[in-house]
Amino acid sequence: AAAAQLRPIMGSMATARVSNVIHKAVAEAVTETIGTGNYNYSDLISLEKDADGKITALTSNMIQFNQLQIEVSENVMKKVGMVSSSELSIPIGSLTGIALLAGRGPDLHVRILSVGTPSAEFENRFTDAGINQTKHQIVLNVEVTVRILMPGYTTSTTVNHSLAVAETVIVGSVPDTYTYFHSDSTNDVQEYVTNQ
Repeated sequence: AAAAQLRPIMGSMATARVSNVIHKAVAEAVTETIGTGNYNYSDLISLEKDADGKITALTSNMIQFNQLQIEVSENVMKKVGMVSSSELSIPIGSLTGIALLAGRGPDLHVRILSVGTPSAEFENRFTDAGINQTKHQIVLNVEVTVRILMPGYTTSTTVNHSLAVAETVIVGSVPDTYTYFHSDSTNDVQEYVTNQ
């Protein structure tokens, strides 16, 4: 009976701890992947200009985006797989809600099991950056679903994490027509032309 009463607390504490660890793993995976130097803004996006130097189009390098997507997904899976149960363990005293017992007692061991491949989808963000200036960010949205295993209790959670992987400030007006990328549920990155 006591175990049944503690399950919601166990589940909520384990989910919070797992979410924190997954956020950290995703941030590290993206940082390491970007840190290779293979994915600068100019590697991902080409700015096409007319004879007067006015930007007429933004075009994405689909090969680079696909490669980045694959590398990040693989790196996230590796990082999640390296999470140790000691990082996730919860002292039993913390489940009681009594401040004096918080952090004390034997550890409740928590493990995570990755469920499927993490999804990594790209998003363009255009924001004002001053007079006649626009900041263009390429944001990577990563979603990881994991099963949380505890003694006598199992639950699952999905963690979403967004990080800017490249950005630049465009001086002048953003072109009326630009080519951008979008990743759909099949994880294939596709190119579209949008008229603003």
